[in-house]
Amino acid sequence: MSRGKCESVERAQEEASNGGPDGPATRRGEGGPALELLVHGVGGTTPQEMLNDPRTVRITGDHTAAVFRRADDVHAEHGSGGRRREGPVPEAYVWCNLTSGNGTRALWLLLLPFMVVNLAHWMRPAAHGRRRTVRLYGLLVRLAALTLTVLLVAAACEVALDLAAWQCAGTAACADRHSWLGFLSPTVSDGGWWSAPGRRLALAAAAPTALTVLLWYLSRRTWSDYESQQPIESAPGPEADGGPTALGRPGFWYGRRLVARLRAAHTAAGLITVAAAVGSAAARHDRRPGGPAVLGTLGLLLEASLALCAVAVVWVVCRRGRSERRLDRKLDEGFVRRLPLAALALLALTVVYAGWERPGWTSEGRLPGDTTFGGIALVQGLLVIVLGIVAHALHRTDPDRRAVLRGLGGPAVAMLACALGGVMSGGVSQRVSDWLDGTRASIEGPPVLLTWQASVIPPLLVVLLGLFGWLAHRAWRLARAERTAVALDYPDEHQDRARTRRIANTRAMASLTDRGPRVVAVTSGITLLLGAGALVGALATDETPGEAAQGAHPVVHGAAETSQALGSWLIGLGFVLFVTWGRRAYKDPAARRTIGILWDVGTFWPRASHPFAPPCYAERAVPDLTWRMATWTRVTGGRLVISGHSQGSVLAAAAAWQLAPSARKRVALLTYGSPLERLYGRWFPAHFGPAALGSLHRDVDCWRNLYRLTDPIGGPMRLPGDRGTQVDHAPLMDPLAYGRTDLLPLPAPILGHSDYQADPVFAEERRALLARLRPEAPSELPATPAEPAGGRSEHPEVPSPRRRPEPPGA
Repeated sequence: MSRGKCESVERAQEEASNGGPDGPATRRGEGGPALELLVHGVGGTTPQEMLNDPRTVRITGDHTAAVFRRADDVHAEHGSGGRRREGPVPEAYVWCNLTSGNGTRALWLLLLPFMVVNLAHWMRPAAHGRRRTVRLYGLLVRLAALTLTVLLVAAACEVALDLAAWQCAGTAACADRHSWLGFLSPTVSDGGWWSAPGRRLALAAAAPTALTVLLWYLSRRTWSDYESQQPIESAPGPEADGGPTALGRPGFWYGRRLVARLRAAHTAAGLITVAAAVGSAAARHDRRPGGPAVLGTLGLLLEASLALCAVAVVWVVCRRGRSERRLDRKLDEGFVRRLPLAALALLALTVVYAGWERPGWTSEGRLPGDTTFGGIALVQGLLVIVLGIVAHALHRTDPDRRAVLRGLGGPAVAMLACALGGVMSGGVSQRVSDWLDGTRASIEGPPVLLTWQASVIPPLLVVLLGLFGWLAHRAWRLARAERTAVALDYPDEHQDRARTRRIANTRAMASLTDRGPRVVAVTSGITLLLGAGALVGALATDETPGEAAQGAHPVVHGAAETSQALGSWLIGLGFVLFVTWGRRAYKDPAARRTIGILWDVGTFWPRASHPFAPPCYAERAVPDLTWRMATWTRVTGGRLVISGHSQGSVLAAAAAWQLAPSARKRVALLTYGSPLERLYGRWFPAHFGPAALGSLHRDVDCWRNLYRLTDPIGGPMRLPGDRGTQVDHAPLMDPLAYGRTDLLPLPAPILGHSDYQADPVFAEERRALLARLRPEAPSELPATPAEPAGGRSEHPEVPSPRRRPEPPGA
């Protein structure tokens, strides 16, 4: 269900149905009401496709996420012509607009490193009884996230303050080529008021300040739409006291307080970074021998104030983490409002201080960017190393053989987030420097460290090419082995070598998903080593790699020059492609949906470490599903099958954990193409590990899982013992028929991750779940349904049973 357009989820779909509230009431009898709640996967779909009906009606929800029924099923509890319905009433929950809405979602590409580091928070190993170590793990990830904010704002300062205002505007040759900088140039403007170095920096500070304000605005806007959604209130269960998963805790999907506090801290950190970039050059000038004493004293006071504010930011980030065991509706008003305002006031004072008249002050060389970027890189590397030590200690407490990299998945992903931040910051700096002066004849260009970091990209690509070559060889060997398995799966068919090869290749390519951890491990490890080498080389030589290699062996010097030139070109090309993709996504809904698929996977988790990450759509989707299931089962006394495909199965499981135990026992779970164990169980073992999935199997009435060997995403749940066979069906045949048959006269396609409902097994498994879920005669229903806490009312209709039409081929 990953094709289709979410734009159809609009008010135009709310058309009148044939049945009405004045129809004959359905008799209550044996069997009772039944509901099948369908949840689509990544990429989205339309309610018409989900319900196999062109006429659908939105019964609850809004244009962002809603529940739909067929037009004939809106008043299903009244029946149709006095006849009873057979089977469940299907409903479709459509949530794709949460991740692929209007064109502003293209701006989320800027937040990719923030999203990746937020994933690292949730990848910690499962560990019971190590609460302090778990808190230390979360603290280290939050500090790494803070360094990414500082890195992004520092990159904006490098472009606007150093390259444009300080170097290019201060050089006559560069300013002559760029007339828009003429009023800032002392020679072009003939010593105009804005040509003073401090005033140039003060004016250029508007760009990184605007970037910081934009990040604050995006976070504030999405915070009011996502984190402020009220989850259903329930009494704390065993999950609240350290159960197998935290996803059942009352406050897990309500991170309003933490995001507001982190947003204030990161906004203040960005403003402090801008203030330090503006004021450092002026303070260094004032502290020279014979400099103005008053301005020198003011510079020291401002630097001390900025340092104190930075300490306050770090303290706010370290002070406390998430409140999951209860609904925390409080807001830290003092920190949320005063800390960014204090940083903004310090920035204003710094701008005034830098713009003060200083006769004889000229801009030469670079601003001290090497120290800034070098310090950020050093802190990030140390945080990743310590995070790896903590993750290893947690994994040893409760080892999980299926956890990726033996519990080191979180540190590896945090390293990749830092690398992404470095590539983005270095790419924009290199690209702007080449644009201002590609020959480097008039300006010195970006800091030496950024050039070293760009130079390590070609060696990294060589390693990755070797790794992908190994994966291709592995896939080839697996495909050869699968040919025998394909022949055994279709023993009565005349073998076609091309058909067999195609099926075997699809299975082999699907199995490469399980090799993903090795790719991440090699990439993050090589990145850490090459980044450390770049930092040492930049600090030791204070020269670019080509300059530092002069006098060495010709092969070494040539390799250094080639790596430097190729790395600068690659990082600039990457930045151009990044901007082009974002621009295309802003204008093209299809490209925006492609980005939305990326966010479907990366933004499932709440913003626990970085407030500027794309918002967590599950903080809207999971409460929606929980409210629907809880109120429907309470009002009707019936039972419910929640049917989830792909990412929809993850939402379905998370919603089931949020239900009260009594409601959970009236829910059956049907998952297909599900990444619950294959991806989430391995990468997020603390929340979807074997203990968590085992508890879900015990809590719901029944659970069946369907998967194919050709599916690169879905897989079995691998529960131990007899529970594994109770949940996992044997792998479905794909294709349904090897050759042409009477029922399928044309060649059957290889479906892979899609169209599970086309398999007859799907209808059989759903029928079996409904037979097991068939309740006793329900008690007398209230005249009107009860209104849940929080003031949200449910659709008053109560569906009566009617069997959903079977999919083709059933």
